[in-house]
Amino acid sequence: MPRIALFQDYLAQFGGAERVTEAIHQALPEADLCTTLSVPEKMSPYLRNLETKTTWMQRLPAKSKLYRHYFLLYPFGVESAHLEDYDLIVSSCCGYAKGVKRGRNGVHVCYCHNPMRWVWRFQEYMAREKFNAPTKLALHMMVQGLKQWEVKAAQRPDYFIANSHIVANRLKSAFGVEAAVIQPPIDTSRFWISKNVEDYYLILARLVSYKRIDLAVEACTRTGRKLVVIGDGPHRERLKAIAGPTVTFLGRQPDREVNRYASQCRALIFPGEEDFGMAPLEVNAAGRPVVAYGAGGATETVIEKVNGLLFREQTVDSLIAALETCEQLEWNPLTIREVALRYDIHLFQERLLDFLCKVAPSMRDYRLLHRRAG
Repeated sequence: MPRIALFQDYLAQFGGAERVTEAIHQALPEADLCTTLSVPEKMSPYLRNLETKTTWMQRLPAKSKLYRHYFLLYPFGVESAHLEDYDLIVSSCCGYAKGVKRGRNGVHVCYCHNPMRWVWRFQEYMAREKFNAPTKLALHMMVQGLKQWEVKAAQRPDYFIANSHIVANRLKSAFGVEAAVIQPPIDTSRFWISKNVEDYYLILARLVSYKRIDLAVEACTRTGRKLVVIGDGPHRERLKAIAGPTVTFLGRQPDREVNRYASQCRALIFPGEEDFGMAPLEVNAAGRPVVAYGAGGATETVIEKVNGLLFREQTVDSLIAALETCEQLEWNPLTIREVALRYDIHLFQERLLDFLCKVAPSMRDYRLLHRRAG
């Protein structure tokens, strides 16, 4: 049996990347889960119940609130992880995990969600944040150092898997590496089609600036449309300040409630540019369409007038026009769900195991043993 490590940047929030890590571990249940730091109370029950190996960063104070502020420390934390004895390392990487060091005979496969987004698109991030000039200058200098480290770290994995064709192109452009494409897993069994559709639109997202939730809040406030926002994050109070009475903020909700809201909404609004975007397909699994900004991963998953619509300009007016079109169309819940089924978690796990068996010969016996046990 090969020794396998599954390494993620950090486990301090539960979003799309963490769902991917969970699905990978379910496909590789003997793998040791490793990370720089962990906040178990923020994890799903599955991840929370796993024994997790961390680094010296686990001793840092107030990890639950300050983990983003430790961005300059993660390269050191990742490089301090002791993974030399593993035959296979699978990293789930939003920025740092690609930098782990393997042993001489080990194989490192990096499932990469994107090059470090805020490093490579720094000016866009700064345009949305209200930092003064000295702070922006200091952050710019720090970011340049991180970029140099990431370019070097990207040479460490033996193989890359990207979560979309767009991300594969970004990896090629940023690091000169080739990546296979395996789209992230959607747990379609969580969701059901409801007979009742209610009069509200839905947001399912962490409330951070790049997701552009402000566009949805402003569009629904201006037109009097009902909007339910599920999720939390540092921009919650800023969004509440611009929201009208038709916008409701529910914070984080358990899966059961998320599934109910997903199955009964008019549509999901997806106004940011994502590397892939799992939320649209999750809502599609509940038979409801998505109104998404026409950039990033949404361009690969949204089929116009089948499972959703794309609006072409990242503006309130463009979004309002798309909502009006959405309300004029007849949507077939079964057809919408069929699109989501193409990305089902079991298909993801089979595709991942197929890839690992090709690049790590020891995985062939591992997979055969599990099939016999199953």
